[in-house]
Amino acid sequence: MKRSATAQPASARAFAWFGAALFFFSLTYFLFSYATTFGNIATAANAGRAITWNVGLFSLFALHHSLFARERVRGWVTRTVPAGLERSFYVWIASLLFIAVCVWWQPVPGVAWRADGSWLWLLRLFQAAGVWLTLRSAAILDIWELAGIRRPEGLRLPDDADPVSVAGGLQASEFRASLQASEFRASGPYAWVRHPIYSGWFLMVFAASPMTMTRLVFAVVSCTYLLLAIPFEERSMRATSQGGYDRYAAQVPWKLLPGVY
Repeated sequence: MKRSATAQPASARAFAWFGAALFFFSLTYFLFSYATTFGNIATAANAGRAITWNVGLFSLFALHHSLFARERVRGWVTRTVPAGLERSFYVWIASLLFIAVCVWWQPVPGVAWRADGSWLWLLRLFQAAGVWLTLRSAAILDIWELAGIRRPEGLRLPDDADPVSVAGGLQASEFRASLQASEFRASGPYAWVRHPIYSGWFLMVFAASPMTMTRLVFAVVSCTYLLLAIPFEERSMRATSQGGYDRYAAQVPWKLLPGVY
């Protein structure tokens, strides 16, 4: 039998807050891993085996969103998890999977490029721009709702929206799809492109030096997933925003890079 949302309020709050802490830890752990272990130059690893493993590992993380979007799975969660904690339940799973990706990501031998001097500083400038763009764009979102702590009236985040992916640049627009049509405003980075967090993610993961093959595989796989996800997300937003997203897209024609795409 499904428990009441108020049966154990202290336990429910603890579950939600620990989930939020895990969410933020997963993002911090990714940044640490990408800056350190992903940057180590591997020599003895089997490239083909490592790439196959890494693609499968990231696909597991990415595809769990599709699994939880299915009505049967969402119905099971609704019946099993106490009311009000469905979002936190999803945050826990998404965060743990993202941590698993970072822990079990296999090193790939080789270096794609290494910059020095002014080129190195240029890459660092691009990477800093990516961080700023991601944070500035994410500031428009309710980070506490995203982490499963708050669910304001009249503004509902879908329980199956991926919290780690949103903050990292994956499926960020799904959060915006939960806003009322009037909330699609062409302001700040959202006046430049429709998916500025995605743009920031591209800059963060590609503007690295040395670009080890370990980093490059992660950058290519994660960004390929972004490119594949955008059409589906925009279709969802058009279907749920009562014309609001169409009006926004008419104002901001570019998805990721002004003048290009």
